[in-house]
Amino acid sequence: MSGMKVSLPLTEQMIHDLRCGDQLLLSGFLYTARDAAHKRLVESLSKNGKLPVELKGQVIYYAGPTPAPPGRVIGSAGPTTSQRMDSMTIPLLEYGVKGLIGKGSRSEEVKKALVQYKAVYLAATGGAGALLAQRIKSAEIVAYEDLGPEAIYKLEVQEFPVVVINDINGNDLYEAGQKAYKRLI
Repeated sequence: MSGMKVSLPLTEQMIHDLRCGDQLLLSGFLYTARDAAHKRLVESLSKNGKLPVELKGQVIYYAGPTPAPPGRVIGSAGPTTSQRMDSMTIPLLEYGVKGLIGKGSRSEEVKKALVQYKAVYLAATGGAGALLAQRIKSAEIVAYEDLGPEAIYKLEVQEFPVVVINDINGNDLYEAGQKAYKRLI
């Protein structure tokens, strides 16, 4: 497996140095949050400016892990479509979240906010949840347990593979790939 090894949480210098297209192997802790958790997080921020778990400087993985089979720490843990979180992403970036992991493209508003708040959007391979789960060394529910698989989990990952899609310079790997393809044809 090739890729730049990166320890979490992301530092300001690391975020500054990342470019769209960089392949990363993340090690450390990240947090899951999907639609229902995002809704509660944004509501909590608007009510009192606080969150049930400290996410400043952290990475959020758009995943809802399945229950752990015997002998495993977690079940399948693949990324979900990121655009579903777009309407709730900017308040979390304003709060200080520094990385987001999902699949698919982001809205223009979210891409501008990534530049403004100095954060990155990373993609994990969709359809590879069972393989990605092998990179998760521990999993603990830290908020919203009543949401089941959509609860917020703190995951310890080791060499978790992702690709930088949107960097802090406004670059977008999906757009760059389409332009390169058009030049070829």
